[in-house]
Amino acid sequence: MTVPPSQLIDARVEELGDWRGEMLSRLRTLVKEADPEVVEEWKWRGVPVWYHDGMICTGETYKNVVKMTFAKGAALNDPSSLFNSSLDGNTRRAIDFHEGEKIDEEALKTLVRAAVTLNESKAKK
Repeated sequence: MTVPPSQLIDARVEELGDWRGEMLSRLRTLVKEADPEVVEEWKWRGVPVWYHDGMICTGETYKNVVKMTFAKGAALNDPSSLFNSSLDGNTRRAIDFHEGEKIDEEALKTLVRAAVTLNESKAKK
């Protein structure tokens, strides 16, 4: 029996049991609020990935950071300057969240919606 990705992500949040789990859980909630039709997947032995007509972003957890990598981040308008990592690539962009950092929730949801819009425009071609 295959475990649904949502349950694997729940288990990951639980397993972390610290600020990283709380941050990942909050980011996940914001992605779902921004795009109620988002599809959750579990990839690469333990990374939550959110899709809508293509990959939107990942939620990676490391020792000192929770990293949200946008698959096509370089093509997205980022007026709030959320991207603070992986800035030198031609495709991806990431946001590193550190312990105690506040999330600009509205700006993040706007970025997620922009990623969905970009995926939808590419899917229609």
